[in-house]
Amino acid sequence: MYPARRIPGMREDGGWEIPDRLNMARQCLSHSRDRIALIELNGEGRDKITFGQLESLTDGIAQVMRSHVQQGDRVGILLSQSPWCAAAHLAVWKLGAISVPLFKLFKHDALASRVGDAGAQLVLTDADGAALLGDLAHPIRVDQIEPSDDPVPFADTGPEDPAVLIYTSGTTGSPKGALHGHRVLTGHLPGVSISHNHLREGDCLWTPADWAWIGGLFDVLMPGLALGIPVVAARLEKFTPEACADVIARGDVRNVFFPPTALRMLKATDQAIPGLRSVASGGEPLGAEMLAWGKQAFGLTINEFYGQTECNMVVSSCAQDFPVQPGCIGKPVPGHEVVVVDDAGNPTEVEGDVAIRRGSASMLLEYWNRPEETAKKFRGDWLITGDRGVWEGEYLRFVGRDDDVITSAGYRIGPAEIEDCLLTHPAVATVGVVGKPDPLRTEIVKAYVVLKPEAEASERELQDWIKDRLAQYSYPREVAFLEELPMTVTGKVIRKELKARAAREVSQ
Repeated sequence: MYPARRIPGMREDGGWEIPDRLNMARQCLSHSRDRIALIELNGEGRDKITFGQLESLTDGIAQVMRSHVQQGDRVGILLSQSPWCAAAHLAVWKLGAISVPLFKLFKHDALASRVGDAGAQLVLTDADGAALLGDLAHPIRVDQIEPSDDPVPFADTGPEDPAVLIYTSGTTGSPKGALHGHRVLTGHLPGVSISHNHLREGDCLWTPADWAWIGGLFDVLMPGLALGIPVVAARLEKFTPEACADVIARGDVRNVFFPPTALRMLKATDQAIPGLRSVASGGEPLGAEMLAWGKQAFGLTINEFYGQTECNMVVSSCAQDFPVQPGCIGKPVPGHEVVVVDDAGNPTEVEGDVAIRRGSASMLLEYWNRPEETAKKFRGDWLITGDRGVWEGEYLRFVGRDDDVITSAGYRIGPAEIEDCLLTHPAVATVGVVGKPDPLRTEIVKAYVVLKPEAEASERELQDWIKDRLAQYSYPREVAFLEELPMTVTGKVIRKELKARAAREVSQ
């Protein structure tokens, strides 16, 4: 499938390159001390942080924590993109403890639920984070810690020892803590490299995604450190196309992971960004129109990838190696066995549940303190993602979340394809499509649409747009125009809220 070249994290025989003893902090700090690890953009400034400086920051934090933290303790990390954020995770792992990424835009209840569920007694943060935290846990201000040249020993940990507890974004229920071992970083390396047309010397990574999420932390930051690729740290007060272009220019960025929402914002203003070597995107399918626009705006083909907090970076496109197929999210990444299974757990060539075989290095150890949820996640040897898919040759087409697929008059309709098509309409800024209960058809397709500023479109116009481009049965029988859609903090449409709204409309 892929050319004969060394894939990071993989042995030459195709197995995982995972030693018996493994600590992610050591894995990320194994380069020459004078090599550039991070490029921090702060205001108009630009600072280059070497691996030696990053290790000194890490040891400074570890020195302060070592008398308070034991192996296996959970420690919150409430920091934005910055060298201190990277060093905080590394310090926790160096001590053999478990880091818990927390988002600076969380309100009190969201922080309380995660800190409380994880049992985190300490949170590494800054002045703003300490104010947000209140009395939920004891804050340690990393911005008040001096770097240290007195090395703290790496804890003697193995690949299965817990290292990081990442909470899901909660699109399909309350957030659950996905507990990962020290092997999780190795599990990301093949897919991250492939999604950027094989990372190489001279590359430089950045993402507008916050490092509190798996997409920022393990799709960009930690793989960059492990592979010796500089990573840009830039704290954007608000994502705008202009601010994005500025970061890329000032940071000499060559490789970007853009969440789909960011790409849509760039497309809405037709922001062209030349000079990139690769653009990767994951989280939601992009569709043919977005891929075509990407070629025009970036001068390259966007590589889509697929995964989830529980098991990430398992499918990817790679324009350097094979043609990207619009509507599909790519081919399985080496090291991850990905299939589509039926209700009995048997691989099938028709639509079914996307599943990943046990043994994937990026697969969770368990859901934190939820043994029943962990058991339900698996069907025999397969982790069931909760996503529906179908094979088109070697390519995997994403149909939708299992609970998002719409059943209408006997047809099973994936919302992603309809959303992609509506996004090609010149007046549509963003859209969410759900099934609305209907006594005749079981469900009808309903589209909730946000129009671009000053743009106009009618329900009939958007219905005809779908009828002319997709199957007749899949057009939205109802279209509602909203000022905004409910979104997770990671920029995904919360379809469960739209479905609840549609259900209320029926009962009224």
